[in-house]
Amino acid sequence: MKLSCLLSKLLDLVSEWMGRIGMLIILYCMIFALTDVYLRYVLNSPSLWIGTTLQAALVLLACMAGAYAYNHDEFVKLDLFYANFSTRTKAICDVLTAVFTFMFLGVLIWKGYQSALISIKLNQVTPTAVRIPIYPIKSIIPISACVVLLLTIRRFFRDLKTVFAKQPN
Repeated sequence: MKLSCLLSKLLDLVSEWMGRIGMLIILYCMIFALTDVYLRYVLNSPSLWIGTTLQAALVLLACMAGAYAYNHDEFVKLDLFYANFSTRTKAICDVLTAVFTFMFLGVLIWKGYQSALISIKLNQVTPTAVRIPIYPIKSIIPISACVVLLLTIRRFFRDLKTVFAKQPN
């Protein structure tokens, strides 16, 4: 098996696991959001930590589910036009817009890495009554952006192959 095929399968495996982690995060958010509402409005005893952990969970959800959704081509597109395009035209549009994706992910990785390093150095925690570490969440942001970047690079080359493939006459 070629190395590129092996790396592609590994990337798919990582993306699938990120999707499964995202599924667990959704369950966590559902259970604890309902618990928080019950504690706050029924028992009149709000939680000191649930709201903060839900915010962190939503950041993690965006990181984990984002890679999974991108790998399964589930991101929202302007399908009004895009859906009617030929495969080659779709690939051309994807190649053109990939430039913006590369720029966005580059900045996200660069600034996310800087933010994570500072957070780790400062042993950053939430400024709430229950001190929850922030640095693990900030560290996951650039890591997941790297996974999405690898997925984008793979799709970019597949699209280039489609664009420059010989068309039957």
